[in-house]
Amino acid sequence: MANCDNLPQNNPTGGNALSATYQLLIGTLLSTPLANTPDQEIIHADVMRYTYRGLRERIGRLGSALARIGVRQGSVVAVLDYDSHRYLEAFFGVPMLGAVLHTVNVRLSPEQVLYTINHAQDDVILVHRDFVPMLAQIAGRITRPVRIVLLQDQPGEDPGEPEVAGLKFAGEYEAMLAAADAGHRFPSFDENTRATLFYTTGTTGDPKGVTYSHRQLVLHTLGGIATLGPTPGMGGLHRADVYMPLTPLFHVHGWGKPYAATLLGLKQIYPGKYEPAKLLGLIAKHGVTFSHCVPTILNMLLNAPESAAVDLSRWKVIIGGAAFPAGLAQAALARGIDVHSGYGMSETCPLLTISDIVAAQAGGDTVAVRIATGKAAALVELAILDEAGRALPWDGVASGEIVARAPWLTGGYLRDPAGTAALWQDGWLHTGDIGSIDAGGTLRIGDRLKDVIKSGGEWISSLALESIASRVAGVTEVAAIGLPDAKWGERPCLLVVARDGAGDVKAAVGAAIAAAIAAGQLSKWANPGRIDLVASLPKTSVGKLDKKLMRAQVAG
Repeated sequence: MANCDNLPQNNPTGGNALSATYQLLIGTLLSTPLANTPDQEIIHADVMRYTYRGLRERIGRLGSALARIGVRQGSVVAVLDYDSHRYLEAFFGVPMLGAVLHTVNVRLSPEQVLYTINHAQDDVILVHRDFVPMLAQIAGRITRPVRIVLLQDQPGEDPGEPEVAGLKFAGEYEAMLAAADAGHRFPSFDENTRATLFYTTGTTGDPKGVTYSHRQLVLHTLGGIATLGPTPGMGGLHRADVYMPLTPLFHVHGWGKPYAATLLGLKQIYPGKYEPAKLLGLIAKHGVTFSHCVPTILNMLLNAPESAAVDLSRWKVIIGGAAFPAGLAQAALARGIDVHSGYGMSETCPLLTISDIVAAQAGGDTVAVRIATGKAAALVELAILDEAGRALPWDGVASGEIVARAPWLTGGYLRDPAGTAALWQDGWLHTGDIGSIDAGGTLRIGDRLKDVIKSGGEWISSLALESIASRVAGVTEVAAIGLPDAKWGERPCLLVVARDGAGDVKAAVGAAIAAAIAAGQLSKWANPGRIDLVASLPKTSVGKLDKKLMRAQVAG
């Protein structure tokens, strides 16, 4: 058995109350791969390559290095980095100290990044060289004293003079690890200790801090494996898979999949900065078989010039973060990609549902199965409620707000009691999404409460309009929004991005919507009053369609 002497101790001596209970700490996820697959590789593009033994050694060195600059239980350590081996090390090394890992969304504006650093009360900031100028821009307004550590992709370089005057470094990451103790002994503590913190990226108001404990993250890892593991055929997540995240690791811990991949001992590929040619090259070079991303990333890769030369027939992709358009699913299936929809939120860690992977392997036209919001993951309870908070039947017709319970849902927002009270009501987490559940337990989302279009007293699903338009040849992206209308309250508007040389896409989309109305698939009220061809669609920092900005731009 692998030497696990320096893993968190679940049986401390001296009569500690923790000795009676095995604590679900993040560090315990390392014991299985160290015992079963210690020589499997973890690769960061062309920057770093090592085995799970090497990962464990570097986690020890990280813990030792951070402890030397003052990180203790309860300290908050922020990371501003691309998807790298360093991020994976921080996913373990920081919480294993009893500290809190703050994964900073580097795509936010400098002012929003400053807000999250101050609200989180960061003590240490690990920052990639590329993000040093942004940090230097706001450093003078950080309200607490912080130690700053430089991250870079050329290990061992002296950080030299700061990129911008006034920004001082406590050290350079690789140099600090080289001087640290690989055998650092991590403490034991209660599994309900806060482990991670990140901020939501809503389009209104300040970002909200979402936290998770060690117990929640371990249970989420186990729940995800229990949901994806026991599936036949190509679908699911298995020990032979090669994993590469395409969801930024600052966003809900990369959807929790790095923890699952590590527990399973998978070969892991971390791509660094997202560049289409580079991502496709890594898939081809390393035989990547499992990824996850938002629809815009998949669309970007399928339409990249380099895509045609890459065999994607062994690639499985979970699509989440936004509705999965039918047209995009068809395009992926045509390339042999095994795609499925997943559903969750920042506040749910994020896993709630996955489309029916078993049914999707049955053959024939499986697009509808694959893009459905899906069935509840292991240990997840779902319900749909009417406006009075009453449970609605699972008949596939009744539509209401989706609420959920699971052992890993966040307890609330950091220092935001009003937001927490709105999130949790009567023992259920309220998602703000509208949907229905059929007798077989399949959830289908109709829309976000904030995005549903209300016209002439009828509710129109923007997702239904988008799914139909996405099937039209030549459409690469589409968004449906509601625009103010003096007579009807709102009228639907479609914004369409078309492929060059695709012909009269606007007319084809109008015809597809009209056909769906004639077939009874859509209400007559859903016929868009306006279809605009646009060069691109605005997106949030995590790649979701920014419909608030679209409405403002079009109305303006």
